Amino acid sequence: MRTIIEPFRMKMVEPIRMTTREEREQRIREAGYNAFALRTDGVLIDLLTDSGTGTMSSEQWAGMIRGDEGYAGARSFYRFQDVVRELTGLKHVIPTHQGRAAERILFSVAVRPGDVVPNNTHFDTTRANIEFQGAEAVDLVPELPTDTIAPFKGDMDIARLAHLLAHTPRARIPMVMITLTNNAAGGQPVSMANIRAVRELCDHYGLPLFIDACRFAENAWFIKEREEGYAHVPLRTIAREIFGYADGVTMSAKKDAIVNIGGFLALNDDRLADKARTMLILTEGFPTYGGLAGRDLEAMAQGLDEVLDESYMRYRIASTAYLGDSLEAAGVPILKPTGGHAIYVDAARLLPHIPREHLPGKALEVELYVEGGIRACEIGTVMFGRTDPDTGRQIPARQELVRLAIPRRVYTQSHIDYVAEVFGELVERAPMFCGYAFETEAPVLRHFTSTFRPLV
Repeated sequence: MRTIIEPFRMKMVEPIRMTTREEREQRIREAGYNAFALRTDGVLIDLLTDSGTGTMSSEQWAGMIRGDEGYAGARSFYRFQDVVRELTGLKHVIPTHQGRAAERILFSVAVRPGDVVPNNTHFDTTRANIEFQGAEAVDLVPELPTDTIAPFKGDMDIARLAHLLAHTPRARIPMVMITLTNNAAGGQPVSMANIRAVRELCDHYGLPLFIDACRFAENAWFIKEREEGYAHVPLRTIAREIFGYADGVTMSAKKDAIVNIGGFLALNDDRLADKARTMLILTEGFPTYGGLAGRDLEAMAQGLDEVLDESYMRYRIASTAYLGDSLEAAGVPILKPTGGHAIYVDAARLLPHIPREHLPGKALEVELYVEGGIRACEIGTVMFGRTDPDTGRQIPARQELVRLAIPRRVYTQSHIDYVAEVFGELVERAPMFCGYAFETEAPVLRHFTSTFRPLV
């Protein structure tokens, strides 16, 4: 089989500033051992997130120049609206500056205190916005070991969803959600059969289904590759079928629309849309710009088209798998099979000597930066655990993962080879790593701004 090459050429480069180990030790210490607090000029390879970190295409930049900056009724909005409507089939398109703004608007107008919102797995901002309304965010993903091979490990657990819907008053469930792909569960995809089964349960109980669609195209590719009956179906057709089961969509366009800023809320319910637009005007901007410039709307419209190019998506998934294969060859335990946007390292298995309440994911995040200048993101007890208010001890999350999120169209194979080489060196020193504890703990989304101290 021939090498899968990048389906693009580079027309611009950005220099990377090299740093020494001593400099990185000082920088991470000054950052309170929190990768989010690092300055980018001290990061060699930035795998903290794939959100807003991709490289835009020449056509997207051309759209930036064409952008209509009219405050109301700009043609750039109508181009964007047409693209979203054609893709999702949803009537009301409400632009926002990013995905969490779409979530906040939706949950502000649709969720009340005491409500329950089931999802395969809520990611951090989704959960925080639901809990901010006084509601409960319930995760219903099957609990499988990280090394279990299954084609759709991101699926909703249908039996548990059916049980929850049958035993919770209808008035307390404003919606059911599915996150595509399932980021917090390792970037794993959701099958079309599972989406269809969730839709059938929603119909039975008279509930709307919302999709968190920030990586819908990657999910569509996995359906094409892994689900019977879809091998010869165009990616765009698969995406339209996915959205055809939804009553609404929230999306951070900073992922699968390959832009640096932007998002949207789309839905069919006229009454809910009116409430959402009122909230949009109060907090984001007029409904035809929603906190964005016209040029951003143009770039999003173009990106939503480009992401469904099958040559691009083949390369995207293959490059992620290449990193996963390279890490496995170096003896690094990862969540399998590899997902679309990231590799998830199992920090608990790599660092079994560090108790989970001592944050093994944080330990690996710090050592990865110190060793090679690579910034990654802990997705474990720091992000999804909590502190017991009575004892002060950490209540661990279900998994202790470190996510290596790969920006779109940014890094070359040599960059990825470097990441694997650094991990190979870490594997040899792993038994010497120490645990960490919170120094200061933020009350909401604590992984963003908390500080830590090494337990040495």
